[in-house]
Amino acid sequence: MADEKGLIDSLEIGDRKVKVNMLQYTDDTMFFCEVNSKSVFNIKVALNCFELCSGLKVNFLKNRIGGLGIDQITLQRFATVLNCEMMTTPFKYLELLVGGVIREMFFGVV
Repeated sequence: MADEKGLIDSLEIGDRKVKVNMLQYTDDTMFFCEVNSKSVFNIKVALNCFELCSGLKVNFLKNRIGGLGIDQITLQRFATVLNCEMMTTPFKYLELLVGGVIREMFFGVV
């Protein structure tokens, strides 16, 4: 929905250009977007709206942000916006190794 409204610039994956902006598994949510301040800011807004609507709290200090092909200054700026820690690649998620440089992208783990 946020992609359709132009709030988050989703990644286009593969030859078919499938748009991906979020993956969820149990209590984890992983966001993916193009590298830009608009998308990161709107992810923060969406998480704040989730808190207001659900009555649940997002612990931003337990969240991590990382990127592929992104300079550290930009990544640090995004971490400041999201009030979370930076992570390095490669990393393991669900026992799968995630990493490698294909193109610029942003991801966050909530």
